[in-house]
Amino acid sequence: MENNVRPTPAAGPRGQGHRLTVILMVLVCLVLAFQVRQWFSSPSPGSVEARAVTPRGDLAQDEKATIELFEQVSPAVVFITSLSIEQHPFSLNALQSPKGSGSGFIWDDNGYVVTNYHVIEGAQGADVTLSDQSTWKADLVGYEQDKDLAVLKIDAPKDRLRPIALGTSGNLQVGQKVFAIGNPFGLDQTLTTGVISGLGREIQAKNGRPIQDVIQTDAAINPGNSGGPLLDSAGRIIGINTMIYSPSGAYAGVGFAVPVDVVNRMVPQIIRYGHVRKPGFGIVPVSDHIAQRLGLKGVLFQGMSRGGAAHRAGLRLTGMDSRGRITLGDLITGINDKPVTNLNDLFRILDAHRIGDTVGVQIQREGRELQVDVTLQDLNQ
Repeated sequence: MENNVRPTPAAGPRGQGHRLTVILMVLVCLVLAFQVRQWFSSPSPGSVEARAVTPRGDLAQDEKATIELFEQVSPAVVFITSLSIEQHPFSLNALQSPKGSGSGFIWDDNGYVVTNYHVIEGAQGADVTLSDQSTWKADLVGYEQDKDLAVLKIDAPKDRLRPIALGTSGNLQVGQKVFAIGNPFGLDQTLTTGVISGLGREIQAKNGRPIQDVIQTDAAINPGNSGGPLLDSAGRIIGINTMIYSPSGAYAGVGFAVPVDVVNRMVPQIIRYGHVRKPGFGIVPVSDHIAQRLGLKGVLFQGMSRGGAAHRAGLRLTGMDSRGRITLGDLITGINDKPVTNLNDLFRILDAHRIGDTVGVQIQREGRELQVDVTLQDLNQ
């Protein structure tokens, strides 16, 4: 009879090795688990202490001066929100909504505020926020688009108005320190520092007219800084920050400010008349590219105000004959012996004069060089 019961194999060297491997793996896992627990466990209270603070000495003198300047001038700098009026599609009510923002500064304790024209251009209203965070409705007093200037007025109490100190831009030097205070990207009361990088620069206003003797600075000027003051180290305004040069669209270290001497000459006129009284000939100039196409260097004009300065001086218009051909009139080539090769030259020279000044105008007429005396008129009349 066959026995079906098989004996259990005895544990040999191979079986003992397998058990030893399992035991070693278990031990390794326990050690790793313990180590991981140590890594993630919080240190016991008092085992790690905060490092002691190293005391510092007093602030440097230039730091103290910058802090004092900011505290002195920042109450004169304001935040401007331009507003547009929108008609709600499901309501008859017109709603005011923010259109843009910029900076400005308090001109005097009568509530006049100066900013850039492009900050409020196209707006139907504006709010002015003072440094104490109070907000006031502003009325537009007037503007000078050619110089990117505008004046607003708020009815705030005099004790809340801190006019800015005026300096001069006539004796600035490349390399001297400057400071800009404004509201870049809506961040109010921001200070940036730099130096004057260049003087006598020329930029164009949005209407194409040149702005001369502009200050170039490397103090950071970003969107929202427009209309804010550029200051010297004495805390006096020497210019109004107006634009940056940026091929990439980002700040590139080249900013421009309208010189304060221009501002100080024009703001009182804007307050008094609502505009700047600009001297001129009372002409409608021909565009530069037409003169260039004709091979001419100078300024032609196709219209003039009857009884105006050019009309009284007997200047002749450029027009067209019955066949549509251009008939040349007088070509303005100089004023007081300063060459005029294009409209920028003409505007630049006239900006240095006053209404009522008589200037010698050099012209070309029918191949001849002539000079005609012209008494400058107010172009706003």
